[in-house]
Amino acid sequence: MNSSAPRIRGLVYGAYWLVSIACIATIILLPYLRWHDWKPIVRSYVLAVLIGLVMAKLLAVVFLLADDVRRGIVWLIQRFGNRPAPVPGEAGTGISRSQFLTKMGLLMGGGLFATLTYGFSNKYNYRLHKVKLAFKNLPPAFKGLRIIQISDIHSGSFNNKEAVIKGVEMINAQQADLVLFTGDLVNDRALEMNDYMDVFNRIKAPMGVYSTLGNHDYGDYYPWPDRDESGYSKQRAENLERLKQVHGELGWRLLMNEHVVLERDGQQIALLGIENWSAMSRFPKYGDLKKAYEGSAHIPFKILLSHDPTHWDAQVRPEYPDIDLMLAGHTHGMQFGVEIPGVKWSPAQYFYKEWAGLYKQGVQRLYVNRGYGFLGYPGRVGILPEITLIELA
Repeated sequence: MNSSAPRIRGLVYGAYWLVSIACIATIILLPYLRWHDWKPIVRSYVLAVLIGLVMAKLLAVVFLLADDVRRGIVWLIQRFGNRPAPVPGEAGTGISRSQFLTKMGLLMGGGLFATLTYGFSNKYNYRLHKVKLAFKNLPPAFKGLRIIQISDIHSGSFNNKEAVIKGVEMINAQQADLVLFTGDLVNDRALEMNDYMDVFNRIKAPMGVYSTLGNHDYGDYYPWPDRDESGYSKQRAENLERLKQVHGELGWRLLMNEHVVLERDGQQIALLGIENWSAMSRFPKYGDLKKAYEGSAHIPFKILLSHDPTHWDAQVRPEYPDIDLMLAGHTHGMQFGVEIPGVKWSPAQYFYKEWAGLYKQGVQRLYVNRGYGFLGYPGRVGILPEITLIELA
């Protein structure tokens, strides 16, 4: 039994280094492998495993680095002190500090990787979030209006059509008056919707389905072969036009820096929709809220569809205080976090002030949808895919 221990240890070490070398080699070679053209499911899982391994190793390294710092301090005390200092935790029969930190690093890193692997099973685990919002200036005819919000479908990431259909059935089961989609229908290309046209065209509502564009819908992140030195690509432009047609073929009214007036019993509210507008420099500003708002000032209640939640603090609140409710998405809650009573945390909060759920400033409201689909990491941990039911009061 004892003679087999070195052999097992050698196999474990060998497997560890083999996986590590394969991970590094794949990362180095990715730009040359035309990974954008891989099947979405293959690309998603390869990237997820790579990201998971890197994150797990980084987490383990924190503990190993702490042990190295501790060892360094002990060495300095022994080397330059008046007398040798004992190494804390090394004597006795208990576990040493070095062993503790090493094992904690391995445990935490392995735990993170296992958690991310578990999250693969949650990517179609749709959750209905119900929100009731009261506004003093809401016309009486619209009291009780039921709105479904969905966002960030990312159809290019799907690989289970039946699971996606169940989500659509959940949407229709709410019997909402109005359905609003806040951008990122695809990852990059309009053709990603080809297999899902007969799924999302099932979404219906008496007052209509309205939509807007997100940052991924423009195809800015895809390496179009005909892109010239100025960055222009005819293929990209054609792709965007095709995506606009897709919205229409689904029966969705795409709002491109414009507004529509919704009427009930002779009373009105305005629905504004703009192209992507972000306060972050790495995301595009195609939206024109001034253009969308023009002609709606006299409407007593306004809802804005704007994909990126940073738009709220950067322009909507300071310049348009009469926009009562803004609906956004974009963050996905980073598809990773903790949401339990009393605790709401995600790495997304270090990048976005408003990243999931309801936010209030004065009389204005912002709701950030956690996303219907997924991107990059083909899973969800803690932050599950969302369908939002908003009731106005």
